[in-house]
Amino acid sequence: MRSEKYDVIVVGGGPAGAFLCYEMIRLNPQTKILLIERGRRVEKRNCPEKQIGKCVKCKPFCNITNGFSGAGAFSDGKLSLYNKEDDDFYVGGNLHKYVGVVETKKLVDYTDSIYLKFGATEKLEGVSYRSEVSKIRKLAENAGLDLISIPIRHLGTDKAHGIYEKIEKYLEESGVEIIFETEVTDILVENNTIKGVVLQSSKVVYSNTVVLAVGRVGANWLLKMCDKHKVKTLPGIIDVGVRYELPDKTMEQINKFCYEGKFIGKPAPFNDKVRTFCQNPSGFVTTEVYDQNITLVNGHSLKDIKSENTNLALLVSINLHNIANPMLYSRNIAKNINLITGGNVIVQRLGDIRDGRHTWTEQLLENSVKPTLKSAKAGDLSLCMPYREMMDILGFIQMMDKVIPGFANEDNLLYGPELKFYSNKVELSNTLETSIKGLYAIGDGCGLTRGLMMASASGVYLARILCNK
Repeated sequence: MRSEKYDVIVVGGGPAGAFLCYEMIRLNPQTKILLIERGRRVEKRNCPEKQIGKCVKCKPFCNITNGFSGAGAFSDGKLSLYNKEDDDFYVGGNLHKYVGVVETKKLVDYTDSIYLKFGATEKLEGVSYRSEVSKIRKLAENAGLDLISIPIRHLGTDKAHGIYEKIEKYLEESGVEIIFETEVTDILVENNTIKGVVLQSSKVVYSNTVVLAVGRVGANWLLKMCDKHKVKTLPGIIDVGVRYELPDKTMEQINKFCYEGKFIGKPAPFNDKVRTFCQNPSGFVTTEVYDQNITLVNGHSLKDIKSENTNLALLVSINLHNIANPMLYSRNIAKNINLITGGNVIVQRLGDIRDGRHTWTEQLLENSVKPTLKSAKAGDLSLCMPYREMMDILGFIQMMDKVIPGFANEDNLLYGPELKFYSNKVELSNTLETSIKGLYAIGDGCGLTRGLMMASASGVYLARILCNK
């Protein structure tokens, strides 16, 4: 490292951290910035599962969830925008509650222009079929569902790698010092003021401004830091669910007219919020590994390689306000599923779940919907998925079938677990500063944002604040 004292230290090289660095050097090229990422350079990130057909739990960290550009760019690679007539933000988290809707729209527009500058497609999905979307929305309302349809800029998992590689190179050429495959083991706090960070070698790197941009993969680490240093937090909402796979032909109208239709419902008897998320037309189901070898399911879509299936997440939002650490609840669900599969994820036919039957590998060979994740273990989700969340998901599927005939077909597949790890929501000021002076938090991991676009925009917003100090 060139220096042990920096103007700004950024922990995490995902979209939030990367875009913070970009905007800071644009506004003040002389700023001495250190970006620390525990994963690899984006061009060195590679998942062996594609070649060998199973997850090998890469050491020391999963290449899907760790490394420059973060986990989001290695899943579906979508940038969620907004409708100009909207007076609120319905996806992407809570940045607009700190910034305001009008200013958040400006941030999104500017952030989107940066992605375009580095090679994102100019094509927007979900903007050409307004009348058709209105008809689908009416069907959803009759089924007790809300439909949110917004413009999507689809980078594609494969194309996103190249875009972020250009950003990575640009930052380095502009003077940002980036160190990879290096873990931050602690933050240095004195008299409730940040002084720097401690690296895995026990080396201390100093700065009066530290930004935590650790993403969902770092949510557990962030929670430990908050507990240790008494950073103020609030119990957050957790998302528990499955990855659902069904034929493209069933989802044909949604894929064509909405590209990613975001449906929200509250099925009986519990009336919990259930939503669709991360829809991947002609996509592939994949796995991702978090700390302690917790293996989850996710999905992605490629620009050039297609399957015959659409996959999407079905997520139940649970508010465990009386539990100090709600994330432990969802982590235990994952551990139980991984336990009965030998460290893998489960796939099960919807018809078997309804009938209380185990799904067997031989059944999947004859099933009309062929699993795109070949390494998933056929099994029984009811052995480890909580009753309440399972009932929520099954009820939601029946509601969706009224809008999309065939959505509840017995051959459709459920993979579990799909969980979204967020730290307890970190209490932030309007300048995104924590209760520790000089310590800031941005992106998904701290509960501020959800998704590539808003995480990136939160980095831009904080960069402007820091440069104006």
